[in-house]
Amino acid sequence: MATTTEGPLSGLRVIELAGIGPGPFAATLLADLGAEVIRVERPGDETSPIPPHLDILRRSRESVIVNLRTQAGVNAVLDLVEKADVLIEGFRPGVTERLGLGPDQCLARNPRLVYGRMTGWGQYGPLATSAGHDISYLALTGALHAMGRADEDPAIPLNLVGDFGGGSLYLVVGVLAGVFDAARSGQGQVVDAAIVDGAANLTAVLHAMIAAGLWRDQRGTNELDSGRPWYDVYKTSDGRHVAVGAIEPKFYAEFIDRLGLDPAELDRSSPDSWPAVRKRIADAFATRTREEWAEVFDGTDACVSPVLSLLEAPHHPHNAARGTFVDIGGVRQPAPAPRFSRTPAAVRSEPSIPGAHTREVLVRWGLDNVDELIECGVAIQH
Repeated sequence: MATTTEGPLSGLRVIELAGIGPGPFAATLLADLGAEVIRVERPGDETSPIPPHLDILRRSRESVIVNLRTQAGVNAVLDLVEKADVLIEGFRPGVTERLGLGPDQCLARNPRLVYGRMTGWGQYGPLATSAGHDISYLALTGALHAMGRADEDPAIPLNLVGDFGGGSLYLVVGVLAGVFDAARSGQGQVVDAAIVDGAANLTAVLHAMIAAGLWRDQRGTNELDSGRPWYDVYKTSDGRHVAVGAIEPKFYAEFIDRLGLDPAELDRSSPDSWPAVRKRIADAFATRTREEWAEVFDGTDACVSPVLSLLEAPHHPHNAARGTFVDIGGVRQPAPAPRFSRTPAAVRSEPSIPGAHTREVLVRWGLDNVDELIECGVAIQH
């Protein structure tokens, strides 16, 4: 099967109205997969504390600066919209409408446009216009309550579950579904991607387990939340950790065998015995270092892995063999995912500098007054 250097989304044109967090990550995913993504930024609107040349969420795409406080700037973006397949924005509800770049204005110029909206609370509802962050959205979905140990406060899962899991990924699925539909119907539409909706959707299996009587609405007491001794993390003799996920009986049997314990002395069937089982496992892990245990369990079905730091992870032999991390411009970062056999994804370029491609993009996309826009300061080329 012949391969190509273009990703599976080659030919898809996306306008990204610059924001922070889940919107830019969604744009990065689309760009890594081959879409031509143009990041439209406003003068002086550098809200990220990360310097642009180090900001991985700016990679694989070009940047233009346009003053959206001017009608000429709004008109320039609408000219780009006419030629785009997708627009992504991550402002509070009503902001793009006030700018003159809301769904009605954009779809009037391009009826096939898929207009992706990324917010925390969604476009309507009592909290729609309120501020929030990842932790806020997880709190209202039940997801945050479910995370952590039984005798501790809820554990904060960074901003991966809300912003990027329930937000970016659902926005990408939504806009790609919209593009698929537009190709058949000739009509675009608005995608209302709310982090609170996506994060709630991610808990679907937990609700199924509750309905089946297999999950208690009490953290730290269930199969996947540290409620079982065979699904937990344990400290090793060097103060590091290993992760254990030996749920199935055959995996558990190999786990106990390689740990050097006697299964006859460990009662897995009775919850009353689990504290004792947990202590035996913890005591065993405390006798060797993380790396010694990693060697014991490497390549087995015992489902035991060393808990690596962010800086350690790229050097693990499995990650190295798959190229799970790459170096781009001297910055170590995750490689694009998922993988395609014929149209591989790739990091198309280093993170864009704001306004570095203004003239080039506006000319390539067919605007006929580019020099005038730059001379009067509506568009800025750096």
